[in-house]
Amino acid sequence: MRESLHSYMKVGIVHFMAYPQTPTGEGPIVETVRRIAEDDFFSAIEITTVKDPKVREHVARILEESHLVVGYGAQPILLTRKLNLNAFEQVERANAVQAVKEAVDEAYALGAEALAVLSGPDPGERRGEAMQLLVQSLTEICTYARSKGNIKVILETFDQKVDKRCLIGPHTDAVQVAAAVRKVDPGFGLMLDLSHLPLQGETPREALQVAKDHLAHIHIGNCVKKEGHPAYGDQHPRFGIEGGENDVPQVVEFLRELFHIGYLGEGRRPIVAFEVKPLPGESSEMVIAGAKRTLVEAWSQV
Repeated sequence: MRESLHSYMKVGIVHFMAYPQTPTGEGPIVETVRRIAEDDFFSAIEITTVKDPKVREHVARILEESHLVVGYGAQPILLTRKLNLNAFEQVERANAVQAVKEAVDEAYALGAEALAVLSGPDPGERRGEAMQLLVQSLTEICTYARSKGNIKVILETFDQKVDKRCLIGPHTDAVQVAAAVRKVDPGFGLMLDLSHLPLQGETPREALQVAKDHLAHIHIGNCVKKEGHPAYGDQHPRFGIEGGENDVPQVVEFLRELFHIGYLGEGRRPIVAFEVKPLPGESSEMVIAGAKRTLVEAWSQV
């Protein structure tokens, strides 16, 4: 592609993965958000909880000043606290919904336009019942989010059998959930992540064709399926890592499919965000730079 990739997408990055000291809401959040804000390669950033209200205010000022599009990831909150939006126990499910509502409040304070969640664990034979409960939880969250402002709620799909072992899961199931939630909130959508596709056992064409009418957000990254590898599973290692599933050729294929379904196209600039994480001993800055080089190289081949 001869035209600039920035003419077709707003490139984003998941801050709390690129800087793995920060997902709990503590650590060098201000310094690392500033590094991204000062890099004009990026038009968007995804952040998660910031525990200290003063730090949160500081981050909000940086984000506003830098004119970045802001998304909020509630996935770390749900995962670290083992909260389940499709739990069969009503109190357990209510606790998960309440935690996401609190995340909505924080997202609003940080100027976020969207908030992402994930489903709880896959319960196996009771999958259908769990999907109905997930729809109930998501509908309640969407109603709350709309009452606070124009914050879009997004469900990210994960693997069902390898690492996260989430209910959602296969994109056919994700579309069923999205269609049900959209009866209440037409703005609800799905997030599809190139990093997860090898773990989900789906090709970009298969997943995107199924999810295209409900697609709201895109992540690109890498994963490792080889057991015993230090980055095995859903760890989002750098592109090009030995034993990894995704590098330039896979990003090329993915971008072509995004054009094919109309997510990317003339006059559109949706967000395509990196989700990459340094392994112990690796540099966040070098992993981020490597991701940028990977996208630029892939773009030249689309």
